[in-house]
Amino acid sequence: MLRISDDRTRFTDTFVRKLTVPAGKTDHIQWDPDLPGFGVRLRPGKASYVVQYRVGLEQRRKSLGDVRKVTVEDARTIARRRFAQVELGIDPDEEEAQRRADQEANARTFEKLAELYLAAQDARLQDGTLRRNTYIAEERYLRRHCAPLQRKPVAKITFEDVAALLRDLIKAHGPTSAARARGALSSFFAWCMRQGFGVKANPTIGTDNPVYGKPPRDRVLTDAEIRCIWNHCLDDDFGKIVRLLMLTACRRDEIGGLRWSEIDADQGKLAIPKERIKSRRPHELTLPATAIEIVRTVRRRNSRETLFGGGANGFNAWSYYSLTLNARIAAAEGKPLAPWRLHDLRRTVRTRLGKLGVLPHVAEMVLNHAGHKAGIGGVYDHHDYEPEIAEALRKWEAHLIEIVTSDR
Repeated sequence: MLRISDDRTRFTDTFVRKLTVPAGKTDHIQWDPDLPGFGVRLRPGKASYVVQYRVGLEQRRKSLGDVRKVTVEDARTIARRRFAQVELGIDPDEEEAQRRADQEANARTFEKLAELYLAAQDARLQDGTLRRNTYIAEERYLRRHCAPLQRKPVAKITFEDVAALLRDLIKAHGPTSAARARGALSSFFAWCMRQGFGVKANPTIGTDNPVYGKPPRDRVLTDAEIRCIWNHCLDDDFGKIVRLLMLTACRRDEIGGLRWSEIDADQGKLAIPKERIKSRRPHELTLPATAIEIVRTVRRRNSRETLFGGGANGFNAWSYYSLTLNARIAAAEGKPLAPWRLHDLRRTVRTRLGKLGVLPHVAEMVLNHAGHKAGIGGVYDHHDYEPEIAEALRKWEAHLIEIVTSDR
């Protein structure tokens, strides 16, 4: 048996694997006679290569791996590299720490951290500090619209990457959708910075806001445009949603995400909880007859809670079906409508209610705006105005039916 005290014995794989702890010791280092500072550390049941060197006034000793898994020559190569770094004034540990940090950063891909961010946002959704529609939109933009970023390490996503993505989104989905994706990205990167995930700066800062400088949305549809949109809606989910938006002046996502529990067709009532409302105020409406007829045509699908769309949160294919509707209108009419969006329907209804003589505070309550109940008005006026709101919608329904059935 080899004696461990023979310091001049050359290191070979066979030699180091036969080394044992000297009698009476629990920890011993057998140094390599050919490479000072390199050796094998022996402890009961374990033997590993070690390298020892001095950086400034500090002496360091690092393990280079189990002798059963690393060859002598590989361990020597690593040891020599460390000695060379020290001779050149380089701290090997700092370089190693940087390498590990780079590996960790590369593992933190956009896709993985986006899931962590959405989990954090879901917690806010559950405790009521985040609107459901905000969560749904962020989930859509981060998972689908930001597909080109998914595999990239989040710390290595640059200003140029985000700018290129926004240009592509403008082409594919329009400036409004691109602007919303930009907002979701900005919130996501700010969260990554707060969490210490290696993001040193928000790469959305400085990118063009796709809707910057555009005039405020004040589009009100004409009778001809209302008629054109109504009559070119198909009897599908999107067509029914558009017509219900015209009849109720609700927001897009309020109808697109409508639940069966929020509808009482027999009583003609709609009751959307505050969690699904932008203003965080519940919204109750007595539906006009035409709206009730549309709701009755919707077939309940298995145990799905939502009336429209295939997802758990309701309809979400807004861009595709809007483009399809506009293409159908252009083909049938010989020319496209001037640019419009679903929210213009809400503004149009509010404008028409005023023209029909509906009092301003009632018209505002049709849209679930605070109106005169904001501030001191809400303290003293506890009337819910349900009869007045119902009458306003009936009046608008009659006018709308007259518009869409007119030959003019």
